Amino acid sequence: MRISDLRERLALSFGVGSHFPVDIAISELGSRSVNEALAHGYEPDEVWKAVCKEHPKETEKYKY
Repeated sequence: MRISDLRERLALSFGVGSHFPVDIAISELGSRSVNEALAHGYEPDEVWKAVCKEHPKETEKYKY
């Protein structure tokens, strides 16, 4: 998965212009936000899987 794919799925799941990638810490990513996790070298698919685990209802339609 590319970062642009991750960003698109986040926008579809949480809304365009959402602050989710900046403001919400994901425990599976070491309590980092999406943007912080990417900056620390996490792969986009790892980040997306962690987001899906922590927010299954919001990401259900775009899980795969």
